[in-house]
Amino acid sequence: MGIFQNNLMGAAAAAASAGGSGFYSHQIEQSARFDSASSSYLTKTFSGAGNRRTGSVSVWVKRSLLGTQQQLFGGHVSNGDQDQLLSFNSSSSADHADSMAQWWDGANNGDEVTKALFRDVSGWNHFLLAWDTTQGTDTNRVKLYLNGSQITSFETYNGGTVTYPSQNLQTFTFSNCRHNIASRQASGPGNFFDGYLAEFIAIDGTQIAPTDVGESKNGVWIPKDPSGLTFGTNGFHLKFENASDLGNDSSGNNNDFTVYNMGPDHQVLDSPTFGS
Repeated sequence: MGIFQNNLMGAAAAAASAGGSGFYSHQIEQSARFDSASSSYLTKTFSGAGNRRTGSVSVWVKRSLLGTQQQLFGGHVSNGDQDQLLSFNSSSSADHADSMAQWWDGANNGDEVTKALFRDVSGWNHFLLAWDTTQGTDTNRVKLYLNGSQITSFETYNGGTVTYPSQNLQTFTFSNCRHNIASRQASGPGNFFDGYLAEFIAIDGTQIAPTDVGESKNGVWIPKDPSGLTFGTNGFHLKFENASDLGNDSSGNNNDFTVYNMGPDHQVLDSPTFGS
């Protein structure tokens, strides 16, 4: 199982010394710091359902704590009815500690855990999860990308057969239920993320490609301006640019998230383009 080390910060330093901001066509000026000990997270309950079969989530991630279950995003109806998307796994199962579940739901419509482990706490990594349950081929129904490259090697928690969402499955994501960022809901908030998130983008109704939100330059995966994307009814774009309103949505949809246990000091300058 691989350990991914992101060379983005080193490339940023080289770019800065060679002319700075010219390396990046799109700047991310800040990120949000999430502290599991303080139970910090964001939440939003949509007033109506969007597209429950097709969507995408794009986010830049810098981890701080390893070996614990930490969920980045999901829709939650009840303890048994939920989508857990982009969830780092805990050390309770040694084979899967710090792997990522790209998809799991309470109705057992999908169980895919990466064979790769994600233990980089020094640099930024970009994750894109894009799904379309209408696809006839099961492996096309949900796709996970790391820094522009698709991850295709999966297993399950218990060593069983990898299962993908059933065709035309209506997910809980983008339905009119509670959606959390940086925590799992279940019977109450838990499994809090510990680290930094930047440019959190959710696309309701489109299975986008990595090149819609990023590009490779000199062998480094860097962010691309997402302002031209169609976000869909329940889509959103969190830039974390207002320290007093970290849940503000910049997509134009006004799908603002409520902030819990996060003050202005949770906005930080560290970002995927920091120092450029």
